[in-house]
Amino acid sequence: MANDPKLEELKKRKALARLGGGSERIETQHAAGKLTARERVELLLDRGSFQEFGVFVTHNCSDFGMASRRVVGDGVVAGQGTIDSRLVFVFAQDFTVFGGTLSGANAAKICRIMDLAIENGAPVIGLNDSGGARIQEGVASLGGYADIFLRNTLASGVIPQISAVLGPCAGGAVYSPAITDFILMVDGTSHMFVTGPDVIKSVTNEQVTFEELGGGRTHNEISGVAHFLAADEPECIQLIRELISYVPQNNMEDPPRVEPTDAPDRRDPNLNSIVPDSSSKPYDMLDIIRAIIDDGKFLEIHQHYARNIVVGFARLDGRSVGIVANQPKVLAGTLDIGSSIKGARFVRFCDAFNIPLVTFEDVPGFLPGTAQEYGGIIKHGAKLLYAYCEATVPKITVVVRKAYGGAYDVMSSKHIRADYNIAWPSAELAVMGAEGAVNIIYRRELAGMDNPEEARKEKVDEYNRRFANPYVAAEMGYLDDVIEPQDTRPEIIRALAMLENKRQSCPPKKHGNIPL
Repeated sequence: MANDPKLEELKKRKALARLGGGSERIETQHAAGKLTARERVELLLDRGSFQEFGVFVTHNCSDFGMASRRVVGDGVVAGQGTIDSRLVFVFAQDFTVFGGTLSGANAAKICRIMDLAIENGAPVIGLNDSGGARIQEGVASLGGYADIFLRNTLASGVIPQISAVLGPCAGGAVYSPAITDFILMVDGTSHMFVTGPDVIKSVTNEQVTFEELGGGRTHNEISGVAHFLAADEPECIQLIRELISYVPQNNMEDPPRVEPTDAPDRRDPNLNSIVPDSSSKPYDMLDIIRAIIDDGKFLEIHQHYARNIVVGFARLDGRSVGIVANQPKVLAGTLDIGSSIKGARFVRFCDAFNIPLVTFEDVPGFLPGTAQEYGGIIKHGAKLLYAYCEATVPKITVVVRKAYGGAYDVMSSKHIRADYNIAWPSAELAVMGAEGAVNIIYRRELAGMDNPEEARKEKVDEYNRRFANPYVAAEMGYLDDVIEPQDTRPEIIRALAMLENKRQSCPPKKHGNIPL
């Protein structure tokens, strides 16, 4: 059997599959600072866990000389494996084979992986590196994309879907990642756009580079399309592994819980003095978050976009939680279009996958201005409100400082079914700040005075005494307790334990109509 020709033929074909587009193209891929599809899969999955599907798939196109250009695997490596011993399904587009372009054959391969992921209740991870639709196949390639889009949509909210863009992703190819839950990009080598720079120049006469148009920084900082920016591919792939550690396998399971290494009753006295005495002075909300969560370890999502709100994953006593927090050091923590969309998307993901939400609130209201109003802040701000109202997972809110106006309602207030709402003594719950309130309430009275500034100051002080504190809201039952800041961690952990078996539902319906 040692020289069995059938075994030799199998080995030869397997070797061809592993070689992809050939050694020369692999060298070109490496020279561009990119790994090959197989190298990416090996780095992503636990060692030795990958089981490949559709190894010998090839295209069946005969037009434009394609009959003589058949490559084993046809530009996609796909299969199942494990991350930290948990099942995942993965596909990786191979740029060394026809530029990673999508054919009818390799689209069917991707669809099979997605079907298996849905049927087995496991995350699906796409490693995208493709020139788009394979032009030689025409509508067959376009149909393949539509088949993938349908599965992305059906899988949404059922299994976690993660997309890494590790090269070009153009035209119709961008819409599959856009439907998935998280998009990761690599600085300098990842690009996403619907139409490329050449087309834009010919149609609008705009001149723009690939990096400016659709690079990793553009989509992480400006468009908000991407959620993570990595310095290189190994860092990007490690981020995927870390992200997977916080999320459940599917919507019927709870997120994974780890053995905690941080004491649940740990108190941090520094929190008692972290908020400035002046309500107009900024501070970094991330300092508060890291002081409270397990070991200070926070996986921030959308770190570079809409930085006036902070979202991300952490653990409290080993439990995975989603953190949403206003960031006072950026735009004073106001809610605007970008932050509302960013927060709403994250809240809906956590609710879909049974991840409790912990909200840290310091919000002076919605950002004013014509740019916001013309941009649709009303409907975009309503997205965050809708997301919180709809969410049935455990919801815990800590009012750190300001909770003003409609933004107070939006940020997981008791009125929209938050479960446990507490405040620090520095909290201020009111319709607006004292200066604005006095100018409205006492406008006529102050206008008729000889010394309006002195009177205004007295009225401001009076308003602050009455409303710049958490006790009026606590008396009304809108807050469950006012606590010492240093006790925040044990308070939240106790509440999470109490809410572990929470059951709550929305009225029966096909789906709601979120203000898109």
